[in-house]
Amino acid sequence: MTNVYNIAIDGPAGAGKSTIARAVAEKLNFVYVDTGAMYRAMALHFLRNGISASDEADISLAAGNANVTLSYENGVQQVILNGENVSGLIRSEEVGTMASAVSVHLMVREKLVELQKELASRENVIMDGRDIGTCVLPDADLKIYLTASSQVRAKRRYSELKEKGQECSLEEIEQDIIRRDYQDMNREHSPLKQAEDAVLLDSSDMTAKEVIDRILMLFKDKLKERS
Repeated sequence: MTNVYNIAIDGPAGAGKSTIARAVAEKLNFVYVDTGAMYRAMALHFLRNGISASDEADISLAAGNANVTLSYENGVQQVILNGENVSGLIRSEEVGTMASAVSVHLMVREKLVELQKELASRENVIMDGRDIGTCVLPDADLKIYLTASSQVRAKRRYSELKEKGQECSLEEIEQDIIRRDYQDMNREHSPLKQAEDAVLLDSSDMTAKEVIDRILMLFKDKLKERS
């Protein structure tokens, strides 16, 4: 058995998974795998090609023509779509909504999950997404289900967009979050749910530092169990 460690973080949109996972990875010197960024890159590919999220035939065909890979520059993940670094193009609300919609398609999931599993088999990784603990890394050493109320998640997203100078509506953001939650939890393939052996962390009343410290403590406990 190789001495590789995996941490899985699942949870709904806007729960802070990426921020938390990135910080924990840095402290543990793990590779951070932002699976959401991979789905966003695929969504960007579909948007550029004018493909509807509901057109399964075109989605399957286009997914086969999309090459999404990850690279790391100075420890920072870069998302590459068909040879182009799209890391700065995939964080819009439009791309996020499209990513949630197209992730229901089996062809999209299968293509990206294969890459995710391969990465985790050879590197110490912390991976976040919707189905990491349940499907992608069912044998992860530590599984976290990170959530927060829709109101709190909407306020966080609203503040982020305002800081970037973008006009937005708090009410619309919360409605979009609720809609994406329903979509993610009720999709046919790999729906969002808490793995049976995952630790539930509700960050509604926690600071980012408190969440990070809690995960680090939980992982330290898992290491003791494994040694």
